[in-house]
Amino acid sequence: MASTAKRAPRKGAKKTPQIAIVEEAVPVKYTNADLVARREAAVPRGVASAAPVYASYAENAELWDVEGNRYIDFVGGIGVLNTGHRHPGVIAAAKAQEDHYTHTSFQVVPYAPYVELAEKLNALAPGDAPKKTLLVTTGAEAVENAVKIARAATGRPGVIAFTGAYHGRTLLTLGMTGKVSPYKKGVGPFPADVFRAPFPNVRDGITVQDALTGLQNLFLTDADPARIAAIIIEPVLGEGGYTPVPFEMLTALRDICDEHGIMLIADEVQAGFGRTGKWFAIEHSGVVPDLITVAKSMAGGYPLAGVIGRADVMDAMDPGGLGGTYGGNPVACAAALAAITVIEDEDLLAKSIAMGDKLKARFAEIGARAAPYRMWDIRGLGAMVAVEFVTDFESIAADGALTKRIIAQALKRGLLLLSCGMQGNAIRVMVPLTASEEIVDEGLAIFEEALSAAVAEGK
Repeated sequence: MASTAKRAPRKGAKKTPQIAIVEEAVPVKYTNADLVARREAAVPRGVASAAPVYASYAENAELWDVEGNRYIDFVGGIGVLNTGHRHPGVIAAAKAQEDHYTHTSFQVVPYAPYVELAEKLNALAPGDAPKKTLLVTTGAEAVENAVKIARAATGRPGVIAFTGAYHGRTLLTLGMTGKVSPYKKGVGPFPADVFRAPFPNVRDGITVQDALTGLQNLFLTDADPARIAAIIIEPVLGEGGYTPVPFEMLTALRDICDEHGIMLIADEVQAGFGRTGKWFAIEHSGVVPDLITVAKSMAGGYPLAGVIGRADVMDAMDPGGLGGTYGGNPVACAAALAAITVIEDEDLLAKSIAMGDKLKARFAEIGARAAPYRMWDIRGLGAMVAVEFVTDFESIAADGALTKRIIAQALKRGLLLLSCGMQGNAIRVMVPLTASEEIVDEGLAIFEEALSAAVAEGK
């Protein structure tokens, strides 16, 4: 792959001298090629990376690699950086906590940041019922614990997820994840009592009524509702294509869960903390879930996840039944409290809505310029936006090859992009909500250049 062209940092951004400061702390001068070769020898091939460049420094929505090349970041660590790389408030809070202690294990010697963050999350979550929060480390761990809590609360084993869902890469969460390659290939069998219902999706011709009929048929054929502990759904599909769940579907699921005594779990790992213009994407529908799984942008780049839920449901587990050695790490808790303050103080919920409107309008404008661009769908809630590419507008067959070329051409020009969708033919935008208009505009201009080059390359 050709080397990324160097770009001068924008006015006021961190410049090369600051990259040099980072490099001075490392005795060896790296190149991307050196690290690619070393990685191949040291890291399993199952750990894939989207870009063959290695980070040296980042700030807000910009990143520099070890060779000094600058990139605009429209990926944000896969939706982790709603408050941007190294937000000063988040960094300051984490450093202040590090001056006191970095770990005790909350199950041995508890600490205030865990309690303070739990209180804050309980207040932010929708619904009037009293709530409690469990803190863990990863999104998959949060999902597993949500299922465990739902099973304890209901005394039932079954879980229903949806086609296209992504809930994690542990064994139970893989059972719920609705995509074989690369996640589930060759690693079964998967846990029993995990069932799949159809997701309402225009691309597949599945209406909300079709999806609900499919769920009712599942109740009749395989999943006795009296044995189902939880229905879990992403209010906006993440890996599955950034497709929002129609609000009427969420309302119907709430009614079905109430009818059968089933827990409704909203998986907000990717959609939460402002990405859609609300704290949680399900708030757009007015539906209140029993449990919410959270992670990614909650802690501004630090590893932290959790389950927020109705207090009576969360208390179903006996003491000692929940937890983990690193769960609710104090440094990550301090960072999360600061990240939440940033979202509030900088009005990032409103900024997400404005940014989403801008992204969708600009994508539509780009797509209208030339039919060969084949941008079939532009969708999303707030700044959780995706654009989908097809081979032609008649068959609307997925064009994953074009999508890959766009991402590669964008990387050459200094823009980080990531695909999504069952056939990898959509590009999702996860640019930090703190990004300036200037940076977003520059990134969109690069996207258009990359799209044009990718179309030409495919002829």
